[in-house]
Amino acid sequence: MKKIVYTEKAPAPIGPYSQAVIHNDTLYASGQIAINPVTGELVTGTIEEETHQVMANIKAILEEAGLTFNEVIKCSVFVSDMNNFGRINAVYSEYFKNGNPPARELVEVANLPKFVNLEITVIAAFD
Repeated sequence: MKKIVYTEKAPAPIGPYSQAVIHNDTLYASGQIAINPVTGELVTGTIEEETHQVMANIKAILEEAGLTFNEVIKCSVFVSDMNNFGRINAVYSEYFKNGNPPARELVEVANLPKFVNLEITVIAAFD
């Protein structure tokens, strides 16, 4: 049986999908982009600002489910420009300070929703 996770502290879905789904003690979060959930507007400043907003959106979803970044086991990171790798990684690493970061891939893609520079999705497990 699956459970839908929804919080107003993360952007509402912009299509026919859920923010996250829990199934068999695993949370599968949909990709998050840099939408400010309060204003509904894209954060379009620096790549660092975008990354912080994406991670804040993920954090809100995790917290709604009763999880933290410590329980994240897998991240998928999609970027529009691989030249931003180092800058994204610097911000991303701030959220995984426990010394046990999740598995991850980071790939460059041609386009992302709303033509943003970054999208991240996570899988987390309940202990």
